[in-house]
Amino acid sequence: MTKNVLIIAANGQISRLVQERVLNEDEFADVNLTLFLRNKSRLANVANNSRVTLIEGSLDSLEDLTQATKGQDIVFVGVVDHTSDNHQTQNVVDAMKANGAQRLIYTNVLGIYDEVPGEYGKWNQQTIGSGLPSALKSDQILEQSGLDYTTLRLPWLNDREVKYEVTHKNEPYLGVSGSRKSIADVVLRIIAKPDFLKNDSVGIADPNTQGETRPVY
Repeated sequence: MTKNVLIIAANGQISRLVQERVLNEDEFADVNLTLFLRNKSRLANVANNSRVTLIEGSLDSLEDLTQATKGQDIVFVGVVDHTSDNHQTQNVVDAMKANGAQRLIYTNVLGIYDEVPGEYGKWNQQTIGSGLPSALKSDQILEQSGLDYTTLRLPWLNDREVKYEVTHKNEPYLGVSGSRKSIADVVLRIIAKPDFLKNDSVGIADPNTQGETRPVY
């Protein structure tokens, strides 16, 4: 059965990794992609693929998102909402509800629940603390949305291979850094089995980086 997946902020590095695997792995041969970005010429390399639709638009536009979410089974947002009023997250939720789309995956950051222990948690708070209130509100909007959501609380990212462990809400974050390929792998596991991590806010990182005091690249 064909599965329609919308990727918002489709030119991001994680989004591109997801696209590459969907279009090249047999497991995802039944997946059609709608790729939503500000300038579709940036994804000219996939423009002629019969399973790809490119849409130009902005997360700041409810109208753009309402058009893009029509007929979608799964929506992945590959960018963190740092807007002061979280209108981007709310726009996605409202657009999905208008079209009866139910499964949402939204990226976020580590530390929104003070879940990162030790010296690294203190450093993370000092470094990105100003952005944590809006990131937390984004997660809260999803939790209250009535959608089947997964929030991905991302670590500091690197370009290593796939290796990660998942922690759940109200659990201490395990690790400090993780690979973009690992985050893409979690998104793909949800695409393959949409009940995976449903209605959860999860941390994802390489457990081998636990105890480090700074990001591991």
